Amino acid sequence: MTQVIRHTVTMGAPPRKVYEALMDEKRHARFTGAKAAISRKVGGAFSCYGKFLTGINVDLVPGKRIVQAWRSSGWPKGAYSVATFVLARARGGKTRLSFTQVGVPASSRMHINKGWKTYYWTPLKAYLGK
Repeated sequence: MTQVIRHTVTMGAPPRKVYEALMDEKRHARFTGAKAAISRKVGGAFSCYGKFLTGINVDLVPGKRIVQAWRSSGWPKGAYSVATFVLARARGGKTRLSFTQVGVPASSRMHINKGWKTYYWTPLKAYLGK
């Protein structure tokens, strides 16, 4: 059985900058503090936090949307989820990031849900400015 994770977060930068922080491996490494290898092409692979997180870019619309087939190294072999980041302009030059991850193994849901908050949203907000 799989689970869904949903988050809505406001970032203190315009959508283009949020997109670049997530998709540029050097910027990604700056806000996470961990090495990343990220293709900027649909069908291209990515890995973050070493190879703890890996996957494939399914759809990319610069400044607007990122869709990735995503998995954690501890998941059962062949298990992937689909992570979708939708970026929309918010007041004051900010971004409303709507995140959905479907297909998360039920046994990993609590850990993954907390991980997005701890390892992505909090450091990304700090990196971009509140």
